[in-house]
Amino acid sequence: MTISLIRHVCRRAFVRPPIRSLSSVPLRPPEEPQLPIQLSQQDVQKEESNRQRLRDVKIADVLKAKHSYRWVHPVIPQDAPVQQAIETAIEGGLSAMMVLQEDKQHVVGLITSRDLLRILASGFKEGRDPADLLASPVVDYMTPISQVIYARPDETVGMCRTLMAKLGIKCLPILSSKGQVEGLITARDMSDYGLSAKEKGGKEAYLKDVSERVGLSSNTSMAEPPAFMRAHLGMERSPLFVNIGSATLPHPFKGGKGDLCNDPDLSEDASFVTTVRLADSKEKTLQRFTYFGVADGVGSWREYGVDPRLFSRRLMMECSNILEEACQNGREEALQFRQVVSPATVMAQAYDRVKADNIIGSSTACIALFDSLRHQLHFSNLGDCGIIVLRHIDSDVAGSLKRDKTPRAERTSDLRVAFVSQQQLKSFNHPYQLGWTGEALKEGESSSFKMPNESCTSSIHLRRGDIIIMATDGLFDNVEIDDICRMALEWEQKHGFMRGGDIAARERRWSMGNSLAHISHDTVQELADALCTRARENSLLKHVDSPFAILAKENDIMWSGGMPDDCAVHVVHVVGRDPNDIMDAPNK
Repeated sequence: MTISLIRHVCRRAFVRPPIRSLSSVPLRPPEEPQLPIQLSQQDVQKEESNRQRLRDVKIADVLKAKHSYRWVHPVIPQDAPVQQAIETAIEGGLSAMMVLQEDKQHVVGLITSRDLLRILASGFKEGRDPADLLASPVVDYMTPISQVIYARPDETVGMCRTLMAKLGIKCLPILSSKGQVEGLITARDMSDYGLSAKEKGGKEAYLKDVSERVGLSSNTSMAEPPAFMRAHLGMERSPLFVNIGSATLPHPFKGGKGDLCNDPDLSEDASFVTTVRLADSKEKTLQRFTYFGVADGVGSWREYGVDPRLFSRRLMMECSNILEEACQNGREEALQFRQVVSPATVMAQAYDRVKADNIIGSSTACIALFDSLRHQLHFSNLGDCGIIVLRHIDSDVAGSLKRDKTPRAERTSDLRVAFVSQQQLKSFNHPYQLGWTGEALKEGESSSFKMPNESCTSSIHLRRGDIIIMATDGLFDNVEIDDICRMALEWEQKHGFMRGGDIAARERRWSMGNSLAHISHDTVQELADALCTRARENSLLKHVDSPFAILAKENDIMWSGGMPDDCAVHVVHVVGRDPNDIMDAPNK
């Protein structure tokens, strides 16, 4: 098997893809409450018109205006220590810097001010010597060039703002058609555009925009959390638990005998769920952590005499093995060092073991860790598997998430999609993957393979009652996310987790100790099976376009109906009690 096969094998389906801080304080801060600032209708309309016009401005114009006022070269050598990067960022007022090779010409990555804060925070948490931490080279922490998100000079401010909001980033390198970084654009740069020096400084500007906003009275205090958040905050100190249902179906035509195939052993998708107790240095004890993951084997390997199931299954099996081994180490050395293994580390170690045993093939992969004490989900995703989080959010109080215009009295639920994970795609129908051909790639060799450290890694804060769906593309290619949300709601209502969309009633039930965790434990498999079955049914439709078909047409590819494929699904229901807790039993 040669490297040249990569270009032919890796085609497969995918799901579709500051406000300025004013530090000056008056000599005599006002003690009396100030009157609210009154804006005329004319001022409001002018501001709205300016925002509309700014949205359509070319980013090249913003960059030109920024450089005309002040030029700072936003670069740092790759061998520069972290301390130098911090000093350069502060002295230059930089939100990010491009990392350069030794020749100081070629870009190898990007490091941001937030990256520098994370370096310090993680180093302090791990007990590293501050001197060693500051002396570490930035190349060890930068975002590699293959993962840097960029914009083009002819794109608009509106497009860049949307991209930054979707990805949660604060700056964008602007890449010219010649492959040169012309500069970095931040949210502040876009806000400053169109403001002249006279508008930003001087007596008139100060009196008009700043004077009534400077200084807080001596009796200023923090407001109490809003009413709709108090119930959740009251539960923050209590651990959460998860019940997990898992389902797998093969490609419907994999049997080859005319009948639809239902044998999960024939599926190229694989998964694992493992709950382990690992040492947590912060809590100085062993804590329970739940890991789960899915992998989607690339079926095209079969054309070259390779069973596509071997790579994905072995990858998931090794993930479970690594965690069991870490669990054993945690029992033996619980209080000596932190044993919690990140999803990215699990993926990397499992991938190394698969390569060491010369398992030929490739797959996408998503691995997640549920931290019950901190109410967090950490995950690493490489390719087009995905995670969505469903949450009940009252639209009347969470206006920024208000999409359903139905009057509150007529709505049956406020179950919303609170999170959708990012994917990594080379092009339509061509996700990046973990893979092994039997020999290492040559330097500069173009392929669809990525390393585990290039996976999309993130964290989500979870709440009691959340429903997490992790699945391969067989689900998301065939079932709209809104339909997944409706199916989850039907499951909730059927088993009494939510009645009539009344969030307050559910929280009162929780406060009385009635979690229904035992019902969740017994029924969560139903939802996993239902989602897998719906994906199968939709994939066989000929005249109803699936999400895959819609996206295909948007990319000038004629495709109609569903997308038959293997499908693996985890449904994770976040509850407030251990389902084995006798206090939550049905005969309570």
